[in-house]
Amino acid sequence: MDQRSLWERYKKYLCQCPSIGLTLDISRMNFADDFFARMEPEIQKAFKAMDALETGAIANPDEDRMVGHYWLRTPSLAPSPEIRCEIEDTGKVILQFAHDVHSGKIKPQKARRFDTILCIGIGGSALGPQFVTDALASTEDRMKVYFLDNTDPDGFDRMLSGIGSSLSKTLTIVISKSGGTAETRNGMLEVMQAYRKSGLSFERHAVAITGVGSNLDNLAISGNWIARFPMWDWVGGRTSIASAVGLLPMALQGIDITDFIGGAADCDMLTRNRSTGANPAAVLALMWHHATSGRGQKDMVVLPYKDRLQLFSKYLQQLIMESLGKEKDLAGTVVNQGISVYGNKGTTDQHAYVQQLRDGVKNFFVSFIEVLNDRDGRSPEVDPGVTSGDYLSSFLQGTRNALFENGRASLTITVEKLDARTVGAIIALFERAVGLYAVLVNINAYHQPGVEAGKKMAGAIIELQREIMGYLHKNHGRTFTAEELAQAIGVVEKAETVFKILEHASANRDHRIKKTAHANAFLSHYGMAR
Repeated sequence: MDQRSLWERYKKYLCQCPSIGLTLDISRMNFADDFFARMEPEIQKAFKAMDALETGAIANPDEDRMVGHYWLRTPSLAPSPEIRCEIEDTGKVILQFAHDVHSGKIKPQKARRFDTILCIGIGGSALGPQFVTDALASTEDRMKVYFLDNTDPDGFDRMLSGIGSSLSKTLTIVISKSGGTAETRNGMLEVMQAYRKSGLSFERHAVAITGVGSNLDNLAISGNWIARFPMWDWVGGRTSIASAVGLLPMALQGIDITDFIGGAADCDMLTRNRSTGANPAAVLALMWHHATSGRGQKDMVVLPYKDRLQLFSKYLQQLIMESLGKEKDLAGTVVNQGISVYGNKGTTDQHAYVQQLRDGVKNFFVSFIEVLNDRDGRSPEVDPGVTSGDYLSSFLQGTRNALFENGRASLTITVEKLDARTVGAIIALFERAVGLYAVLVNINAYHQPGVEAGKKMAGAIIELQREIMGYLHKNHGRTFTAEELAQAIGVVEKAETVFKILEHASANRDHRIKKTAHANAFLSHYGMAR
């Protein structure tokens, strides 16, 4: 396609959204001219399904619950006065709580003010807040934010070492809807110990965000924690950023949560438009469908040309892959749906994997994210008449053109500037696109049976470990190979798992397991250390 034809295609298909300061360019997605007409009946069905979801229909049939993250931005849409009041009241309490922390009215046990936040959560209870706090961080922040989002002991040590003596001025927020998430619980227990080693009461520095009546809620009540904030069963973790999960850390950091919510609400309003070409979420969902043949046949590579958006691809991995990666459709048919997401940032990607994107396996499409405003204030010249930001923009355009020249599809989302309102709008855009795409391919975007399966298997392994350790304690002084031990406790079919448990236990001092190594690893012996 020559440059003139490409320009005409760009003008024809550019989705311009001035109300949220965003444009979506799909001219380089290589779809046929009749694509939108062919898909119009399907996208209209998706609009109807989204309307039903927003009015309180049971959108997650597996769990028999509503899906209401859109109400968080526009409480007047909530299906009952009670839900509306809960949302509005929680927002007011968050703002007041942040004010009281900043003013010193709510203060730590042995210091004048809190100046640090430690958020303990995982998945949707961490990825969204991490992305937003990093994207909108500034020298004007009221508090510094840290995250614990795994059950890695070394990770705990690194994070606590980074906080150091500021632990006495650290407000810890524990985030878990059920209160039973193992990774979050483990992080909380280790942080509790760190406070106590420092002569501090964890409870006088702790806040819970959880479901009413959960184990965590009860712990916070019995321990007289500083505050508790709700998580509702109609908000999934990966779409919880506009609830207390995201708003509380944002408000404490000093981000304007009213602007964030306003940007998301503006995008919600725009993406309810049933005129497909004017609805960026619909266009985005249709481009995903076109690029992947509606079967996830290609990966989505997310390339934001802005350092502040470096965590965006990580955030989208959960939002998109956990929502769309499903074995069965709503009819129970095995479909193995999903779109794999990965990404880096521009221009780092040009020194990493753009070589493969241009010349290697053609198994992807690219989503470029462009921010027009470089920085607050003027930029110095790095060449005559040229700034660093000019280079960043030219590298994006160059990569986009180089990919297209070699038949590689891409779309580009452009925003005017990066602020709380824009970040809220971008998140809302992708949330809506995920919902619409899920309807197009007839899957439930709001459950995660694969995640739950992994949790159950992990629990079974912990139980097996307890059995192994109990047997070794009873047989102190004897040693066994993994296979001998598996046979002794009646789990021969689980010999590999027994071997892995023993290898891990013997590499750490916690369980006092000694390994007598053999050249053949499977003949190594394990027993209780003296």
